[in-house]
Amino acid sequence: MHRKFIYCINPISGTGTKGLLLEIIKNKTAEKNIPFEILHTNAEGDYGFLKEKIAAENITDVIVCGGDGTVNQIVKFLLGVTVNIGIIPMGSGNGLAFAAKIPGRIHKALENAFAGNAVYVDSFYINQQFSCMLCGLGFDAQVAHDFAKQKKRGLLTYIKQSAKNFFKARPYNFELILEGKSINSEAFLSALPTVTSLAIILPLPRRPACTMVCWTL
Repeated sequence: MHRKFIYCINPISGTGTKGLLLEIIKNKTAEKNIPFEILHTNAEGDYGFLKEKIAAENITDVIVCGGDGTVNQIVKFLLGVTVNIGIIPMGSGNGLAFAAKIPGRIHKALENAFAGNAVYVDSFYINQQFSCMLCGLGFDAQVAHDFAKQKKRGLLTYIKQSAKNFFKARPYNFELILEGKSINSEAFLSALPTVTSLAIILPLPRRPACTMVCWTL
């Protein structure tokens, strides 16, 4: 099958330089004789134009170079579109890529995309907000909210925001109603992941009955 790629690169994701990424993408994709175009992500998170572009130009693969947030922003505009979505993990958080066993090294992640072995993944809406990886409530959501407003990205920035919110953390009352049954729990955060692995690395203060509630699809 004739393939044609679009690479969507987030220039501010993670901490690494994107110069090397661009060079590797251009060289490796050209070696495979795959036509491609490189687009940069936009601050507004508006990728509605991609549907028309994919249809008009017979795009077969959209490769997202960024973290979980970038992937989520782009994927929500491609629901119902016949296109493969690949990931080159370049973000501060690469949970979906990690769960999908996509290599962290650029060369190997590209080879994974070139192989084209696509599989379906779960996604969901909560309050009209789309997610293809994780929805967090409570402490987790506050840290992510504060992190998104920072000019500098990377793990160190995420740790700083976690520490900033650490001593202000308080438990919440969570209720899940499913098939007529109600489940209640007090916890510092609640997470709904679509992946099989979810890491929580901090013991929170004033521990309630449960530090975290994790609902799985």
